[in-house]
Amino acid sequence: MSFVDLKGRTTIITGAAGGIGRATAAELAKVGSNVALVDLADAGDVARSIAETHGVAARAYSLDIREAASVADTFEEIAQDFGSLDHLVNAHGVQHLSDLASFAEDKWKFINDINLFGTFLSVKSAWPHMAKAGRGRIVNLASVHGIVASPLKSAYIASKHGVVGLTRSAAVEGAEVGITANAICPGAVLTEMVSKQGPEYVKRFGGGISEREALSRAFLETMPTRRFIDPSEIGQLCTYLCSDAARSITGSIIPIDGGWSAH
Repeated sequence: MSFVDLKGRTTIITGAAGGIGRATAAELAKVGSNVALVDLADAGDVARSIAETHGVAARAYSLDIREAASVADTFEEIAQDFGSLDHLVNAHGVQHLSDLASFAEDKWKFINDINLFGTFLSVKSAWPHMAKAGRGRIVNLASVHGIVASPLKSAYIASKHGVVGLTRSAAVEGAEVGITANAICPGAVLTEMVSKQGPEYVKRFGGGISEREALSRAFLETMPTRRFIDPSEIGQLCTYLCSDAARSITGSIIPIDGGWSAH
C-alpha cells in the first residue's frame, strides 16, 4: 500500500486542461483524491477520463482565474459539490517572449494578472474552507524562473518570483490553522506552453534549425540532466505534498529542474 492515501479528500487543480494540470489531476486521482478541474478551457473530457480510469469523483469547472467573484463562487460551489475542499494545486500560467525594452504593457499585465493575481485569488478563496476544517494543502506551481532568470521572459519571471513570495506568506499565516503552502519550481517540461515558444527561438537562433532543436538549445543546455521533465513527475510531487506525510513541509520552494538552479 502506498504511504500516500488521499481517499475521501478533494483537490482543486487550476489550469487543469494544460499538460501539467492534467498530469497532476491524474496522479492525485491514482491515490484516491476526488478532483475539481478548473480552467478557462473546457476540461470536461479530462474529468470524464479520470473518473472512468481511477474511479474517483471528477468534475470540470470553467473559470477565468482573474475574476475575484467568480473564483470565490466557483470554489464555494466545489466545496458544496464534493463536501470538502482539502487541497489546492495552482497549475495555471501563461508566457510571452519579448525583450524587456520592447515588452508590451498589456502583455505584462495579462501575464501577471493570471500568473500572480490569479494565484492570490485562488489561495484566498480556498483559505476559509481549509481553515474551518483545520487542515489544508496549497501547492503553487511556480517555475525555475521563480528562482533564476533567463532572457526574454521578464513578466513571467517577475510573476513567478511573486508566486514564491506569496507561497512563503501563506505558509507563515497558515501554520496556526493547519494549512501548509509550498511552491514547486519546474525546469523545462515539454508542455504546450514550452513547445509554442519554438518558432520564436528558431528566429532568435538565426533560423536553419528545427523547433525541437531550438527548444533543446534554449532549455536543455541549462539543465545538467539534458532532458525534458515529464509532467507526471510534477504531479507525483504534488501528491506527496498534499499527503499527511508532508505535514511538516511548508514554506518550501522545491526545484524539480534537472539541476538548472544548482549552478
